[in-house]
Amino acid sequence: MSEDTWHDARLIPTSGINGAEEQERRATSALLAVMTAVREFGRTLTKPYGAPAGTVGTYIEVPFQHGEKRLYPDGLIRVSRGSKTWTALVEVKTAGNTLDVEQIENYLDIAKDQGFDAVITISNEIPAIVGQHPTKVDKRKLRKVDLHHLSWTHVLAEAVMQKEFRGVADPDQAWILGELIRYLEHPRSGAMEFEDMSDSWVSTRDAVTAGTLRRTDKGVQEVAARFDALLRFVSLQLGRQLGTEVTPVLSRKELAEPALRTEALVDQLVQDGRLSGSIRIPDTIGPLIVTADLRAKTVTCHVDIDAPREGRPTTRVNWLIRQLKNAPEGVRVEATAAHSRGPGAAELLRVARENPAALIADPTKDLRSFRVADTHAMGSKRGRGRGAFIDSVLDSVDTFYADVIQNLKAWSAAPPRLRAEPPPANPDSPAALNSTALSSQDDPVVGPEVTCSQEAEQESPSEPS
Repeated sequence: MSEDTWHDARLIPTSGINGAEEQERRATSALLAVMTAVREFGRTLTKPYGAPAGTVGTYIEVPFQHGEKRLYPDGLIRVSRGSKTWTALVEVKTAGNTLDVEQIENYLDIAKDQGFDAVITISNEIPAIVGQHPTKVDKRKLRKVDLHHLSWTHVLAEAVMQKEFRGVADPDQAWILGELIRYLEHPRSGAMEFEDMSDSWVSTRDAVTAGTLRRTDKGVQEVAARFDALLRFVSLQLGRQLGTEVTPVLSRKELAEPALRTEALVDQLVQDGRLSGSIRIPDTIGPLIVTADLRAKTVTCHVDIDAPREGRPTTRVNWLIRQLKNAPEGVRVEATAAHSRGPGAAELLRVARENPAALIADPTKDLRSFRVADTHAMGSKRGRGRGAFIDSVLDSVDTFYADVIQNLKAWSAAPPRLRAEPPPANPDSPAALNSTALSSQDDPVVGPEVTCSQEAEQESPSEPS
């Protein structure tokens, strides 16, 4: 008998899942059990919400009396350290099921009555802004109890980063965490990825193409919010691959008032037919900006880079071109000069490689910055798969990061070098009478004797640090 048909025994099997209720119960039990078994993972998920670094205890379907009803939250997490205890109720949804306002508010009431610290919801809903909850509840119920949300994509990303990058001390615990990862990655687990741009995507897209979109049209704000949610999903996916926290870039005002960000996106969509946002990747040269042009049907990723602060314009261009040696020829490079208005000179990378001067509009002006951009065809479908908008954005970001951003480093000035003392004209003369010694009257930069090669070295920008 061929072993190819054999299936590995799994700690958390996906077989036997029948219906949404069983799916939610198994996902809840698997996640909470692994949080208890793998100390590092449990700490990762509870630390952001104020839990102490203590022992994690988890329970499922704990009964509570609420008025005349007996309610059963999906789970309960308790973290204890010394005399300090942090407790949270957990509500879980899987697949396409969304969180229920009444249910959440009931659990907030229970948490308040019991003196618990928080209610944590877990579902496939991805908020547009980090820290924002996808369900609007009565704010009066949040005075003494915190409400937090985790998407299953976020849970999976944290599990992968903990196992593959941060590390798990105990090999057996690392294996257990790997079993949770395999379970959540299986389609039957109900832990889905971002899969839909909403029911309003097609009508909004077509109205943009026709030039008839208005702010008051139904679904415009929903599409704008879904685009921000997509950027959050892209950030989680990229962070999962890199092993670091990748986040959308938002201003303080937008973080405080998420509606401002949505309104700005709606304005951009109505006026220009575009949706744009940026994501921050730690230790990279700058934010990665993503622009979806619904009229041109393109997705463009770009990054802005400060030019070196010394050297001739062609030397500064060559500094950038050297770093893009592995980038595709179709990448676009734009150079902006200091004290200039409007866009600078732009060329495809293949042209700039052959003729760096093509990026210099005015040789008498210093170059201030560069923009490196790559454009791909935009998918039009609302869901996932070939020809889908979501996948075209995901692919564009992954490709641009791999081809461009991860290879770029910021310019830094070369450190000053000590000048060598010239040999004395008369070795027999006392040092105080040596006429060739360096003095305060010598040029502090070039000095009395500088070769052409040294002068060229001083002019050229240094290699990226």
